[in-house]
Amino acid sequence: MYTFEVKSTKRSEMIDITNEVQRLASSGNVDNGLVFIYTPHTTAGLTINEGADPNVKHDIINTLNRLVPCDDPEYRHGEGNSDAHIKTSLIGSSVTVLMKQKKLMLGTWQSIFLYEADGPRSRKVHVEIIPI
Repeated sequence: MYTFEVKSTKRSEMIDITNEVQRLASSGNVDNGLVFIYTPHTTAGLTINEGADPNVKHDIINTLNRLVPCDDPEYRHGEGNSDAHIKTSLIGSSVTVLMKQKKLMLGTWQSIFLYEADGPRSRKVHVEIIPI
C-alpha cells in the first residue's frame, strides 16, 4: 500500500490527485489491476469527475454548499463542521479505477479529486493496487 499527503488551502476545495495516483500505479510491480484509493477522514472525500474545465469543480463545490449550508441552526454537532461531515458522506471516501499496462483507465475528461470540506488541512490518501 502507498500513502501520500494532500494539503488544502481553503475550507472547501477539490484537489486533483490524478498525477500522483498514476505515478504510484506506474511505479509498482502490477501491470493490470484495480487501483483502490481511500482517504481516512470524515470531512474529506474522493470523487472522479471532469478535470479539464475548472468550472466543474467550482459548480460542484457551490452546489454542495447550497444543498448543505455551513450554518444551519438545526445542526447539533458541537465542532461547527456538521456540513463538512454531510458533504463528505455524499461524496464518499473511496474510488476504484481500472489499470491496464500500468495506466489508469480514466475517461478523456476524468480526473481523481480529493474533496476537502473542512480545510485548510493536511489529508492522507491511501492507494492499494490489486492485480487482476
